[in-house]
Amino acid sequence: MTKKMNVESFNLDHRLVKAPYVRVADRKQLAGGDELIKYDVRFSQPNQEHLDMKTVHSIEHMMAEMLRNHTDKLVDFGPMGCQTGFYALTNGIEPADFYPILEAGLKDLLDAGEVPAANEEQCGWGANHSLEGAKDAVRAFLAKRDEWEEVMA
Repeated sequence: MTKKMNVESFNLDHRLVKAPYVRVADRKQLAGGDELIKYDVRFSQPNQEHLDMKTVHSIEHMMAEMLRNHTDKLVDFGPMGCQTGFYALTNGIEPADFYPILEAGLKDLLDAGEVPAANEEQCGWGANHSLEGAKDAVRAFLAKRDEWEEVMA
């Protein structure tokens, strides 16, 4: 038995999941009564495939911007270091409400003509983007929309 870790995702057996999926990875009650809900938005099968870094970077920029067009309760949308997905941190957005918000943001990405803030002024590596890579990955993720809630293989 592996020792329980402080980081929730380190306690998830990545050999047993089936990507793509979206799952609640963590919940934290804040002193003021708000609840942070963190989502694991997994695009690629762990330890078998991963997203190209330019694709990851572009999805991060686009979703961080576009999801906020659909909710004011997004705290952050950031990439996983393993390049298999993203974490979406929300202020109390329950799964039934999060899935349509995520889907709407992903559809906005497919309609976009450019990656927002993909320049040296607004980004630390402005040349490291792929709009087409982002669109290809999102198309594949959306094609399996009916499987998002099936986390385990």
